[in-house]
Amino acid sequence: MRTALDTNVLAYAEGVNGEVRQKVARQVIFGLSAEDVLVPVQVLGELYNVLRRKAGRSAEQARLATASWRDAFATIPTTVEIMDAAMQLAAQHHLGIWDSVITAAAAGAGCRTLLSEDLQDGFAWRGIVVVNPFATVPRRPG
Repeated sequence: MRTALDTNVLAYAEGVNGEVRQKVARQVIFGLSAEDVLVPVQVLGELYNVLRRKAGRSAEQARLATASWRDAFATIPTTVEIMDAAMQLAAQHHLGIWDSVITAAAAGAGCRTLLSEDLQDGFAWRGIVVVNPFATVPRRPG
């Protein structure tokens, strides 16, 4: 079952917001089969930004961390079709455009689950369900 990762999951795995979140994020990520995990390229850009601005890492440190995630998992490019779907999603469900790009990319790549703390746990769209792995009672992916 294909699973996409949102920015906050990778940021927490990098230690942003403390050790407890880091431990949970790493357990979730590394508990998945690597060949079933996908990362939208939008997530990589956002992760770089979070590591620079929130975590205070140098540009090179942020670039290397982002590259390690890119190398660990397959990525989903942002295409014109994904942007069109994202704009429809944002308009229909009153979501932010960048969260919509990530969701549309994951759905377009055939993911069944998007692990994210940013979107409503259980939100479903075009075959994908959002799962918040940091919820008090986390929903199991799939």
